[in-house]
Amino acid sequence: MDEIIFVTHNKGKIASASRQLEGVNFKVFEYDLEEPRSDDIKYISKYKVMEAYKLVNKPCISLDCGFWIDELDGFPKAFVNFALDTIGINGILKLMENKENRTCRFTECLSYYDGNSLQQFMGKHEGSLSKEVLGNNVDKKWSDLWYIFEPLGYNKTLAQMSEEERKNRVKYDDADAMREFAKWYKGVNC
Repeated sequence: MDEIIFVTHNKGKIASASRQLEGVNFKVFEYDLEEPRSDDIKYISKYKVMEAYKLVNKPCISLDCGFWIDELDGFPKAFVNFALDTIGINGILKLMENKENRTCRFTECLSYYDGNSLQQFMGKHEGSLSKEVLGNNVDKKWSDLWYIFEPLGYNKTLAQMSEEERKNRVKYDDADAMREFAKWYKGVNC
């Protein structure tokens, strides 16, 4: 199998890739890719993987994520970093004060580009918002949303879960972009 370059600076995404891309020959190129303004994570992921390919000139992957809160008409959507930089998780919780519907989800798109062909893989992780910031500082977190996101079927945030719980939870998620990519890539290259 050819080596794939994962272009990202997000330590949590790197840790997830190490677990989920088992059997895929990849290495990380730490770089903060430019992110276009859009609420379409497929478009953002495609844009970023094309930029990544120009940078490394090898088959590469890029992963973009969004966070949708039903009660807030989807806010912050693909603008997670902007929301976290401006109002933070406490601001999100403030917007949700006295709201009963706390349903939310992470969505993700992993894009693979080898210079000729673009493949995209979608993932979705359902859950609900806690009413307060909960959990410990987790070095493998993707974002501060881990302190307020309770995965479906759990009464604790990702930041409260043990490494083993997080690992086992991922195995049973409906759709995980990294897992779907790994399955496709191994099938094509065997």
